[in-house]
Amino acid sequence: MPIDNDRILIAGAGQSGLAAAHAALEQGLRPILLEASDRAAGSWPRYYDSLALFSPARYSNLPGMAFGGDPERYPRRDEVVAYLERYATALVERGAELRTGARVEVVEIGGNGFAVRLGDGETFTAPALIAASGSFGRPHRPALPGLDAFAGPVLHVADYRSPVALPGEHVVVVGAGNSAVQVAHELAAERRVTLASRAPLRFVEQRPLGRDLHFWFRVTGFDRLPLARAQNPPPSPVLDDGRYRRALREGRYRRRAMFTRLDGDHVIWPDDGRERADVVLLATGYRPDLPYLTGLDALDADGLPRQRHGLSLTHPGLGYLGLEWQRTPSSNTLRGVGADARHVVAALARHLRGARQRARA
Repeated sequence: MPIDNDRILIAGAGQSGLAAAHAALEQGLRPILLEASDRAAGSWPRYYDSLALFSPARYSNLPGMAFGGDPERYPRRDEVVAYLERYATALVERGAELRTGARVEVVEIGGNGFAVRLGDGETFTAPALIAASGSFGRPHRPALPGLDAFAGPVLHVADYRSPVALPGEHVVVVGAGNSAVQVAHELAAERRVTLASRAPLRFVEQRPLGRDLHFWFRVTGFDRLPLARAQNPPPSPVLDDGRYRRALREGRYRRRAMFTRLDGDHVIWPDDGRERADVVLLATGYRPDLPYLTGLDALDADGLPRQRHGLSLTHPGLGYLGLEWQRTPSSNTLRGVGADARHVVAALARHLRGARQRARA
């Protein structure tokens, strides 16, 4: 049965926002997706050109729509963009409202729950809100000694598209995760590349016993493993079909312990060796991008949401999606966000029903 006062606002129309809208329709709610960019694909169009999923197509679906094509292939960035846009179209046909070019600037408490003001001044109100704006808009730049005074370009992987855009011969990639290794491997075909990290690289076989790792995640229940400390995710290993370890052994790129500082256009390594570097590329992750919630006291001192399993600890009716390790190891992925969306939206639907009953009492 439809819920009285059933509007729910969703900030962001990437994979998390779209999954939230699907769950909202299933609950009889009226979702309104507010997307800052001009298309319903989140950050995917802005990722680097060569990006490919680490999960096969069969494990990369949002609820209710198969990815399509060869289920064992690893879809590329533009395939994901096209899939998300098809998914958004299907949601609109079912009754969801999608606003593109609608950047959420400020959220306040209003008479009907939440008042959401957009960049153009338009305001929406609703008794429930889901912050699904992801983290791509807030790349993490660690405070590395000498970084701000480095003579060459300092880029985050969020700004990287392809090797052709980088100047010089020697690129220092900072990081030890999937993006750091994938980009270092790509750059090594045309540049001299050093991968600098605080800890050694940890590789995990992509297809143990002939099956993709995500098959084993599913059959063992790892993807559904509940987490007690969702805001302290452990470092992720590098998924590898053998190419990255082989290139490292062959010296096509090298890994060194994190430099002690940058000095002009030189890197100073822990053994006090000096080496010229033309570019520093940070593959150092992201943080939740939630500036529009600062006025609600919904975030802690580090800008992280005060939440548990996607539900606000400070404001009933406020939910979150797209946080890394929000409820399970697969939370912030195409294959896992649907389960989180069902959990969060079901809780918000109960909140709305409770508010309705209290208003009648």
